[in-house]
Amino acid sequence: MSTSAITPAAGPGWPELPLPGPADVVLADGRLAVIRSLTPADGPALFALHDEVSDDALRMRFFNVSRPAARSYVEHVLAHPDTLALVAEVDGRLVGFATAEPIYGDTVDTLDTVEIALLVSDAHHGQGLGTLLLEHLFAVARDRGVRRVEADVLVENHPMLEVLAHAGFGLTQHPDRGVVTVNLTTTSTPALQYAADRREFQAQSRSLAPLLAPRSVGVAGVRSDGTGVGAAVVRSIASNGYAGRMVVIHPRHGSVAGVRAYPSFRDVPHPVDLAVIAVPAELTASALEDAAAAGVRAAVVISSGFGELGPQGKDLQRELSVLARTRGVRLVGPNCLGVLANDPAIRLNATFNAQQPPPPGGLAVASQSGGVGVVLLDRARELGLGVRSFVSLGNTADVSSNDLLAAWFDDPGVSAAALYLESFGNARKFARFAHRFSERKPLLAVVGGRSKPGRAGGVSHTAAAASSVVAVEALFAQSGVIGCVDTDDLVEAALLLTEQPLPAGPRLGVLSNAGGMGILVADAAETCHLVVPEFSAALSDLLAGLVHETSGTTNPIDAGAGVAPERMAAALDAVLSSGEVDAVVTVVVATGVTDGVEIVRRLEEVRARHPQIPVLLVPLGGLDVGHPEGLTTYDSPAAAVRAVGHAVSYVQWRAVPAAPLPVPDPTVVLAVRQWCRAALQDAPTEGRWLAASEARHLLGPYGLRLLGRVATGADGAAEAATRIGFPVAVKVGDTGGAHKSEKRLVRTGLTSAAAVRLAVSGFELHLGRAAGEVLVQPMESGVEMALGVVRDPTMGPLVMVAAGGVATDLWADRAFLLPPISLADAQHAVRGLRIWPLLEGYRGGRAADVADLERLVVDLGRLAVEVPEIAELDLNPVIVGSSSCSIVDVRLRLASTDDPGVGTPRQLRRIE
Repeated sequence: MSTSAITPAAGPGWPELPLPGPADVVLADGRLAVIRSLTPADGPALFALHDEVSDDALRMRFFNVSRPAARSYVEHVLAHPDTLALVAEVDGRLVGFATAEPIYGDTVDTLDTVEIALLVSDAHHGQGLGTLLLEHLFAVARDRGVRRVEADVLVENHPMLEVLAHAGFGLTQHPDRGVVTVNLTTTSTPALQYAADRREFQAQSRSLAPLLAPRSVGVAGVRSDGTGVGAAVVRSIASNGYAGRMVVIHPRHGSVAGVRAYPSFRDVPHPVDLAVIAVPAELTASALEDAAAAGVRAAVVISSGFGELGPQGKDLQRELSVLARTRGVRLVGPNCLGVLANDPAIRLNATFNAQQPPPPGGLAVASQSGGVGVVLLDRARELGLGVRSFVSLGNTADVSSNDLLAAWFDDPGVSAAALYLESFGNARKFARFAHRFSERKPLLAVVGGRSKPGRAGGVSHTAAAASSVVAVEALFAQSGVIGCVDTDDLVEAALLLTEQPLPAGPRLGVLSNAGGMGILVADAAETCHLVVPEFSAALSDLLAGLVHETSGTTNPIDAGAGVAPERMAAALDAVLSSGEVDAVVTVVVATGVTDGVEIVRRLEEVRARHPQIPVLLVPLGGLDVGHPEGLTTYDSPAAAVRAVGHAVSYVQWRAVPAAPLPVPDPTVVLAVRQWCRAALQDAPTEGRWLAASEARHLLGPYGLRLLGRVATGADGAAEAATRIGFPVAVKVGDTGGAHKSEKRLVRTGLTSAAAVRLAVSGFELHLGRAAGEVLVQPMESGVEMALGVVRDPTMGPLVMVAAGGVATDLWADRAFLLPPISLADAQHAVRGLRIWPLLEGYRGGRAADVADLERLVVDLGRLAVEVPEIAELDLNPVIVGSSSCSIVDVRLRLASTDDPGVGTPRQLRRIE
């Protein structure tokens, strides 16, 4: 293919890029809608939509009430693929239609501007459907290089003008003779994304209200003999004192387990908010259809036998998912434990967990594993951790962790959230939602099913280093998610975060009546990146008068085994009043020479006078004190310290101001992606490695410039070296992905044209063929770094920042980032590397141009997101000098992708 500069394709028509799959969206009234591309099969439904809308709606759309004109426009759209068209369906009916038609000037042969139009059925006005259609339409147009949008709107069409004004896109209005010409830009800005996310949060909250706060519940699949899962759910609901109405759906009995029964959901004389379905898998779709026909808007399918059991089960699950989507029912499961709405005003325990639920509180929990969910609930009950709600996600045919985060975001009863996940359906969206949630409330997570092996087929340094573990760690670190190692770690951290104020910093005070235990707490603090500060002379003197121990005046404080309760309390009061600690861990060991219970009571009184500092209690030696007011109790010092460490890390993440993310340039995105698709036309399924000249053209539009000149043959290399100036380095520009240094395809420090010719001849002798492209570069000095991109099958692109050179794998000094990457993300990653002291000027050395390195990281993140055809990319080494960065070598593999593009909303639900 040609290696000329990347420019957009000319001529009429939409560029050939993948279109997005159907996207599930939530309307303002809580119902589901599906937005997708128009197909020829939609013709009859599209004609019907235009025939059924009111005369007023038709006039607002076409500036007249001509039904034939409306039908002519439908015929035009169906016959002309140059019109980009999206439709919206609700309950299986086509209810919305949006188009973008190319505008070509007399002298402009590239597509840059479109004219948009929108029509929504009369029954669906005011539900946000128009705004959602526009969001998706703009995103698809943006992926195809469109920068500007025009729309002609009647002055009196206030709803349409309001939709355009509130969608978040920049716009200008030009009124003229009763018509307003609206000009908008398609640029995706942080403000636009935030507005879209806020709309979805509010819509998800309404959509999931029947699930999280149901006023009435119907259970289908309850055996009359009291056996089975359905009967267990009924017992759980009854024993927990559900405040709403419960009915059973049973074809033959009028009462089951003492609960009123009806043959079907449609026979229930009052509305049912939530259906709990426990019938055999093959009957589940029929039960869900019955519930939907009765107006039920949320369902929990506990039944198993779906996607977890192979192809036949996947087919049943797909049928269930499509049915829920088309009928507007929010579906949890299938193959799940159930749900718990633990608000004291609701008290719904619709699970088959045999244990009583934990006490009410502020923690919202979701788990993809029913077994892990049982463990989480049991541990929460044991520790006295208050739970607001619990959702067992099961196979996640519909409701996902993303949906729940959105619904919990504005819920004043939710003070923190905890997740157990085994997969990420839409990792980029999860990262965005988790970031927004974490800015407001703590979010904890455990991820199971991560394997340590990296990419089996990857040969680049970046691919070899990446794995699912580092992908999850990168996502959590950038999103503010508190990553926990197991369920105990999660519940213990959540206990602190829901019961105590956040610590202001990492300074930990340690108080105990057993010196050895205090030392163990101090040791654990170091591993959790906490500081056990040395107390000031004034505080030490004060403590010396209280504990009567020489060692007791230091931190950790040893109050002595026989300390009187009032003196132990006075010591805690002194530490909390000092301003020298941000949190305190107190260890009280039961002994025969003091009253441990009284000590805890006195500590409780002191804690009440200092509510702004978290205080944790570890009672040991068989001391049973229950759950004292104001003191969060742990079974071991290690658990208490680990919880403080999690809280401090979260506080430090929140303290970093949010930085703006880079904004895509639609023209650059379109041109580069078209170039990639052309490069892959004849490539094998695994893709192809690019030559140096190709890589240079691909990277250049993103500010990633390869050092030196590309030449052909020995004479061409010698001429390029002479122009650059000696000494130079030369290397083969196309090695098929092999590491050049390992293959002896690099020569450095060459001081003459003759030496360059000899080096290239040596390459050809080693290769057994002509060297082809040769990269000729000036010699550079500085700190060697490595940057790269690899695609995780779940998370998508990952960007690596690492110590570079030939030993990059040996040093294993690297960090991974999930793009898009802000400048703050890049700064944090670079400064967290072990090589950082060299970059800032170790022992009097010259400081490197770290700012330029960080810019490269941000630009590399843009490239990784906007060009999904990039499968692997190594920039190694990147030499960071005192005044600039130089990309010295590049290895880049392209591979085909069905990713529709950076700006297009992804399918929200994955149907297996």
